[in-house]
Amino acid sequence: MTIDLGQFALYCAILLVCAPFVGGYMYRVYNGDRTFLSPLLQPVETAVYRICGIDASSSQHWSRYAIALLVFNAAGWLVLFVILRLQHFLPWNPAGLAPMSSDLAFNTAVSFITNTNWQAYGGETTLSYFSQMVGLTTQNFVSASTGMAVAVAVIRGFASRKIRELGNFYVDMTRGVLYILLPLSIVAALFLVSQGVPQNLHAYVDATTLEGTHQVLAQGPAASQIAIKQLGTNGGGFFNVNSAHPYENPTPLSNLLEMVYLLLIPAAFCFLFGKMVNDKRQGIAIFAVMGVLFVAGFFATYGAEKAGNPLWAHNSAIISAPGNMEGKEVRFGILNSTLWASATTAASNGSVNAMHDSMTPLGGMVAMLNMQLGEIVYGGVGAGFYGMLLFVVLTVFIAGLMVGRTPEYLGKKIESREIKLAVLAILTMPIGILIFGALAATVPSALMAVQDAGPHGLSEILYAYSSATGNNGSAFAGFGASVPFHTTLQGIAMMLGRYGFIIPILAIAGSLGAKNVVPVSGGTFPTHGPLFVTLLIAVILIVGGLTFFPALALGPIAEHFAMLAGTLY
Repeated sequence: MTIDLGQFALYCAILLVCAPFVGGYMYRVYNGDRTFLSPLLQPVETAVYRICGIDASSSQHWSRYAIALLVFNAAGWLVLFVILRLQHFLPWNPAGLAPMSSDLAFNTAVSFITNTNWQAYGGETTLSYFSQMVGLTTQNFVSASTGMAVAVAVIRGFASRKIRELGNFYVDMTRGVLYILLPLSIVAALFLVSQGVPQNLHAYVDATTLEGTHQVLAQGPAASQIAIKQLGTNGGGFFNVNSAHPYENPTPLSNLLEMVYLLLIPAAFCFLFGKMVNDKRQGIAIFAVMGVLFVAGFFATYGAEKAGNPLWAHNSAIISAPGNMEGKEVRFGILNSTLWASATTAASNGSVNAMHDSMTPLGGMVAMLNMQLGEIVYGGVGAGFYGMLLFVVLTVFIAGLMVGRTPEYLGKKIESREIKLAVLAILTMPIGILIFGALAATVPSALMAVQDAGPHGLSEILYAYSSATGNNGSAFAGFGASVPFHTTLQGIAMMLGRYGFIIPILAIAGSLGAKNVVPVSGGTFPTHGPLFVTLLIAVILIVGGLTFFPALALGPIAEHFAMLAGTLY
């Protein structure tokens, strides 16, 4: 226990040290200031603008910003869909893999442009090296940078006064890729190669095991994709079992680096926000909210997995090894498995180093709830932060009702337009999870994907649609996601979860950016102290509880009590 807590403390300490530094660097990048990489990358940035015909000095109204984003994402989807459908004609396919089916290619292309990286396929048995590198890895960069660009544009709207423009989408996205994602990914890829992760174009290797059986060892350019999948909170694994595979995550050091990368940029956004609004306390308050929810979620998951099934205590053969180790790598153990599960579902990442389907009912429920809250703790790169700002708007509205005055945030009046847009965005999660999940639970062809009977089967459906709508991408491993019903409906859920948040929050930012700042008075509700932190946490949990508790009661909670009663399905 002491060693486990020490590892958790080390992980948190690394984030606390690195996040403010990265946030300050991101502030200089998005502000157009000179950085230590400018001599190398500024000529590249200028060349990109010249080739693409982008006027870097122009700024866009929120609607133009949103249209540019949607057009770019649509073009990315089309290119990726074509690559997946034609990969058998394209180079770097030493295994001779066939093209994806139309429904699976649709699902996968949507998954990667929305930064979800949901995988209804096995990477090493389905995709060529060309598809992995040119198709998926490219989208890992640009989809992550898209979320970061939106968050920066939204912060500009909250921070500015009497300005109707939020910046230039193409400039923000280009700078995010060149100055932030690419350098950090190169560092991580080189480190992962040093730990034993392959980065090659070799054909698969035939091997004979110690037992004398035949085995095929997959190869490929894995390290480069793994680096950006973690940093960009993408999560899609080069190999089918993701970061539980020894080629993706071979050592304790690779495991630590990949977990740090899960939350590094999402956490840094809090400090970027503080600098952009010229009040560091505001960013620290949001960081504190995220931190409290993350730590609470981790200890709830860790406690459930460490306790395991209490009925096992009657078996003397396993009493010396307490805890639930099913579906977990022995080299990582319960601590690193649950810490990863907590981080990946809180961060809209979706990569796994253990199988969530094998977690205890309550352990799996916490991971599910992390996604159902909108993955705002700390959320995806950019996406988590602008998702949290929606709850901030809702919280100051409630606080304004409590003190009997018009709600304000950062000196901007929060009026009916902003509240309607915030509620509209928050409704995307219950629509995608509960309504789409209800369809999946009633259509016979969809039920073919469910592996287990009873409440765990319902949990599989809830988890799948929570993951898709929340743009997470992880799954209860027993769920058969390749059924055409799910590949199609989950593709729709992924788009709803991505753009159903982006459009309203950009509209809110545009509305607030055009407003003037109201001077602080004695009746102004402070949004940087412990009271606001507590109220924001309460609003998040109440909204999540009221929305999803009935479904959770029928799934993981019912399964927990069935487990205690020794009921089998």
